[in-house]
Amino acid sequence: MSPVDYDAYLDPEVRAYIARGAAFYPPGATALTVAEQRATYDAMCAEFHAGTPPGVVTVDEAWGGVPCRRYEVGATDTTVIYYHGGGFVVGGLHSHDDVCAEICARTGFRVISVDYALAPEAVFPACYTDAFAAFRAIRTAHAGPIVLAGDSAGGNLAAAVSHAARAEVAGQVLIYPGLGGDRTRGSYVTHAQAPELTTADLVAYETLRTGGAVPPVGDPRYAPLHDSDFGGLPPSVIVTAECDPLASDGEAYRDAIRAAGGRAVWFDEAGLVHGCLRARHMSAKAAGLFDRVVDGVAALGAGRWPY
Repeated sequence: MSPVDYDAYLDPEVRAYIARGAAFYPPGATALTVAEQRATYDAMCAEFHAGTPPGVVTVDEAWGGVPCRRYEVGATDTTVIYYHGGGFVVGGLHSHDDVCAEICARTGFRVISVDYALAPEAVFPACYTDAFAAFRAIRTAHAGPIVLAGDSAGGNLAAAVSHAARAEVAGQVLIYPGLGGDRTRGSYVTHAQAPELTTADLVAYETLRTGGAVPPVGDPRYAPLHDSDFGGLPPSVIVTAECDPLASDGEAYRDAIRAAGGRAVWFDEAGLVHGCLRARHMSAKAAGLFDRVVDGVAALGAGRWPY
């Protein structure tokens, strides 16, 4: 199979986004020390931060002993729990602050971002334990609908919590999630050398996440696609980027939920790369991906299935 010529395939807006980000977080950054990765990633996120929309109020507080940030724009019964991306190694409340604020502003729902513990200081299952502890505390305090959402590693955590909680979740919106798919086929092969995320990056993150141990087998807390039971999962919207090794996980996860009688839809957005949420204000295609996300959150939070 011939390698994809991304310089020719990606449009000028997406290429400009990649170049802007690379000035802060360069290709191959997983070879840096963890401290260097975090510093460069934080600098990149600060560069792309779009500010807080008018009317959105934020409060930092703990839920289930886990640091969180709550976003509100008015009275609502619906809560969105958001888990940020970053390979389980980088990121935090700051890295996806504007994304969460915009989801709140555009849906009117309460959004709570979860600052789960990161590897390598906290290896699996610590990140999941934090994610579920925050969910349990928020679920106890808020009787209204709960929508779980997250991107990349955060999409993995949102799905893992959904598998544990099932009927307690109104819906889940997963953004280019890593769910434990088959790395010998599909996008893992076609886009192994994609800009922004490569299969080598995935291996590097996995090593840190597990502390160098052999990854668990058959544990949906680690890889939701490895669950043996996909019945009773909440309505699911999966949005992926075409030029991303993880894209095929969205298709596989949709198919598994549908085969078990559930509702799931998968959007694979053409000409986009992993991490493109940050490009939503400089790329029409990335803005369209974010629209998919917001529309999914709005629909599931209101108990609708328009797909």
